[in-house]
Amino acid sequence: MACALLTAAVVACSSSEPAAPPPAASSAPAVETGATSPRAARPRIVVLGDSLTAGLGLPPEQAYPTLLQQRLDKEGLKYEVVNAGVSGDTSAGGLARLDWALEGDVRVLMVALGGNDGLRGLPAEELKANLSQIIERAQARHIQVILAGMEAPPNFGQSYIVSFHQIYPDLARQYKISLVPFLLQGVAGIDTLNQRDGIHPTAEGARIVAENVWPVLRPMLTSS
Repeated sequence: MACALLTAAVVACSSSEPAAPPPAASSAPAVETGATSPRAARPRIVVLGDSLTAGLGLPPEQAYPTLLQQRLDKEGLKYEVVNAGVSGDTSAGGLARLDWALEGDVRVLMVALGGNDGLRGLPAEELKANLSQIIERAQARHIQVILAGMEAPPNFGQSYIVSFHQIYPDLARQYKISLVPFLLQGVAGIDTLNQRDGIHPTAEGARIVAENVWPVLRPMLTSS
């Protein structure tokens, strides 16, 4: 994979701001509630991620978790997508706020973390350990898990790139979970699909990200 693609893939997850602390209950993502809400009491799909998931630089309705919600609604699949993306977050940050993220009737957890770990050169073993704990804790609650792969930047050497890349398919096999091989497939490194910073996807790029996830997500919901 070209260096430019690898760099874009990882930096896309970062933000100029530090990771936010886990939200308090009063500041959690907006969730429709009440007897009159069409999504009241729907089982949840939680997307645990960083700025890619949060939709940095885009209106909320253009972030890929919202696009997944639109697909679910169109197909009559009665689930609620919860965007648990925090700009600048790492695998350790995602693990720290996991209990908050899994509140409610969560049926599916999509883990889209690791890009910022790669940007900071976190040892691959630590990333794997953090992701493993997230997966195990979700499975202990009988929650299905999707793991979204990321790539490491080239500046830490070929050995790091290879070991980082291999974490995702290895974990998918180990825990028998679904895998999106590369979340930014078809987007990373393509100028017209990224914002002016060359990092975060445009609205069209976010649509492609949603299309990368959908073929993995939909069969899980149909079978359940």
